[in-house]
Amino acid sequence: MTELIESETKDATVVVSRVVSHPLKSVWTTLLSPAGMEALLGEGGQLGDKGDSWKAADGTYGVTRSFHALEQIRFTWHKNEDASRTLVDVHLVAQGDDTLIEIRHEHVGTEYDPAELEAHWAAALERIDNDAL
Repeated sequence: MTELIESETKDATVVVSRVVSHPLKSVWTTLLSPAGMEALLGEGGQLGDKGDSWKAADGTYGVTRSFHALEQIRFTWHKNEDASRTLVDVHLVAQGDDTLIEIRHEHVGTEYDPAELEAHWAAALERIDNDAL
C-alpha cells in the first residue's frame, strides 16, 4: 500500500507500508540488527544512538533522531550531499501474529521524485521481509 500526501508548503510525504508474517518483537529486533538496518538503509547503512550520523554505500546519509521501542525509528535522510534534509519515520504496528511496517518519508521537496522514493522504500520493505526476517 502506498500513498502520496502533499502539504500546502509543496513538500510531500511518501507513505509505503507492508504487512509481514512475523510478530512485532521479531521485526523490531531484526530492524535493529546490522542486517535489518542495511535492508532498510542500503549497504553500509547503520543507525547509531540518537544524534549519530549514518551513511550508506549509495551516498544516502543522515542522522539518527529517535528510537521508541517496538513502535518507531526516526532518522533524517539525504539523497546526496547537495540534497535537502528529509525525515523518515518507520512505524511498527502489531496485527495479530503479523506486523504492519509503515515508512513515512516527510518534507520531500521538489528536488526529490516522489515516485522514485516510493520505489526506494517499497524495495527496502521487500528486503526486510525477504532477506532480513
